[in-house]
Amino acid sequence: MDRYLLIASTVCFLVAIAHTVLELRGGIFRAMRFNFVAVGLGFILQTIFLSVRGHAVGRCPITNLFEVIIFVAWSVALFYMVVGPAYRLSLMGAFTAPLVVLLQLTALILPIDHPHPIKLPPNSWLEFHASISLVAYGGFALAGIAGVMYLVQERQLKTHQIHSIFYHLPPLTDLFAAITRLLWWGFALYTVGLFSGFFVGEPLPWTQIICAIGVWILYGIILQGRYLHWFAPKRVAALCVIGFSAALTLLWGITFTAQTHAP
Repeated sequence: MDRYLLIASTVCFLVAIAHTVLELRGGIFRAMRFNFVAVGLGFILQTIFLSVRGHAVGRCPITNLFEVIIFVAWSVALFYMVVGPAYRLSLMGAFTAPLVVLLQLTALILPIDHPHPIKLPPNSWLEFHASISLVAYGGFALAGIAGVMYLVQERQLKTHQIHSIFYHLPPLTDLFAAITRLLWWGFALYTVGLFSGFFVGEPLPWTQIICAIGVWILYGIILQGRYLHWFAPKRVAALCVIGFSAALTLLWGITFTAQTHAP
């Protein structure tokens, strides 16, 4: 029954995408308010789904790959709800919604919603470690989305092929400021999640520890390179896209909290 909430949430994000496409085809784009409301409703339904699933499993709903993917999609929507309006990125919802739909459709279609045996009572440190690390994915995802927006606009300027979407993108300086802020939020949350793993009180798989440290180092290098001017803004934007793609692939190899391990 809880899957119907997720389906309804996905429909809300699809409506935001459809509205954007129609507006752009018509040459008029007024997606800020409509997309924000559509994404907001989808986010509320995601939250209800996670609450219902959490009560059903008796712990944070990240006990299998299905729940983890939905939790990441919720984190992406959460960051958009907080950051999108602050930067007035009118098209960020248009770029965010397809990612959320892709994640949720993947979770709904693939046969990955299998319950794992609950071996031990909930470990609060373990659940904090796992959940805060996944929330950080939302920051990394939006940094990647802002990176895509930056690269699209930069390419149009470079090639002098200005399309209608160009006039609805924020200035490059605003996008780069958003990328930097999102990187800091994601990196800070991921750092908290990473170091909270030392208080779990039980061994974690070495492969996951190594991968998690690898992601932390990657984003640390991106941030350091941004402030030490190792990378041009275009390179930072591209690295944000690559970094999130790499971090996302790690979801397929994690051991879940129901099995007393975390991502």
